[in-house]
Amino acid sequence: LELTQACPRHCICYDSPSTVSCQAHNFLVVPEEIPAQSERVFLQNNKIQRLLQGHFSPTTVMLWLYSNNISYEELDLGDNKHLRSLASDTFQGLTRLHALHLYHCGLITLPAGLFEGLHNLQYLYLQNNQLEFLEDDMFIDLLNLSHLFLHGNRLWSLHQNTFRGLGALDRLLLHQNRLQWVHKQAFHDLRRLTTLYLFNNSLPELPAESLTQLPALEYLRLNDNPWECDCKAVPLWDWLRRFRGSTSSLICVAPPELAGKDLKRLTKEELPSCTGSESLHQSKSSSQGDVGVSLKKDHHHRSHNHHHHPHLPHQDQYYPTSPSPLPRPPKSGRNRNCTRHRTRQGNGPNEVYNLKDLTNKESGDKYDQSKPRRKNKCIPRTSVGPPSNVQRTNSSRATSLLAPYFIIPLNLLACLTALIFR
Repeated sequence: LELTQACPRHCICYDSPSTVSCQAHNFLVVPEEIPAQSERVFLQNNKIQRLLQGHFSPTTVMLWLYSNNISYEELDLGDNKHLRSLASDTFQGLTRLHALHLYHCGLITLPAGLFEGLHNLQYLYLQNNQLEFLEDDMFIDLLNLSHLFLHGNRLWSLHQNTFRGLGALDRLLLHQNRLQWVHKQAFHDLRRLTTLYLFNNSLPELPAESLTQLPALEYLRLNDNPWECDCKAVPLWDWLRRFRGSTSSLICVAPPELAGKDLKRLTKEELPSCTGSESLHQSKSSSQGDVGVSLKKDHHHRSHNHHHHPHLPHQDQYYPTSPSPLPRPPKSGRNRNCTRHRTRQGNGPNEVYNLKDLTNKESGDKYDQSKPRRKNKCIPRTSVGPPSNVQRTNSSRATSLLAPYFIIPLNLLACLTALIFR
């Protein structure tokens, strides 16, 4: 029989594409005798309260149920291999939905706003699809979601707002994807997360900052990733050393001398240390969130920086500004005065430095309070300006004339005071 001959009462049916339209007829339940071969079923604007198993067949690719009174807790649309896309309003009106099954379908993308209004959803099954990317704030309305299953997809990056709003999430399964990059703020809202699975991905590194935002974490699986146990892995190693929950092994693939070893079991001495410009580059990179990104992957991105691809982090996360070399520290035994006069473009010709700050600026090291102070050393002073009754001037000539009268006598006064009260 053709579809039009088996159409439910009060509904309108079409053969191509096979469609059953039962909208706006005050149905209290899903109409019986919906043909099994129906590809599109429209049931919006009714008073349907329950969805039961067997109401819809695997051939259904479009289902509209918004503006009903559905109170049943579970909607299973899983195992529809030809379900490749969903409209953004597919689940509109299902405010009481408790569990949504979209596993083992052919989903390639999820449109923005797909889960809008599903405030009572607690279980979302999206595993074993073909998802490569998740829009920012995709789950922001899922205030009560406790389980999110995303394993078995093709995700390769997690951005800062991928999971924003999931304050009640307890389990997040992301294993068996293609993850190569995780933003250091990717888990910033997951304060109740207890289980995180990231195993069997392509992660060379993971920012420790992302894990410090998970105070309730108990179970962490990171095995089967190509971990690079170089100096950038030190923060992660330190976090794992202090973590009291359950973790898997993290087998190193690089550098060669550490290949095959578990990062968790390495000693501090075995880990490579970042020195010189390498540590500066790592520090700057971490501050811009480029943890876990291969520079090779961004060559194409740089050539298209005027058309930013939504799947890629911003360009400045890949190419931080190259750090300039550190100035040489001052030689010992010289310049014992409390101030230095340097000419800098855009500043006065006699800019005054605090000696301690100047040492920090030039050497890049922290000021060592443990070293003994020289007895005759002048007391460090802050920047000196003209007295309050002297009008400032922008003229470099005027500044140079005032300098000998205000800067040098104050320096001598400071030294004499130190000697008198020594």
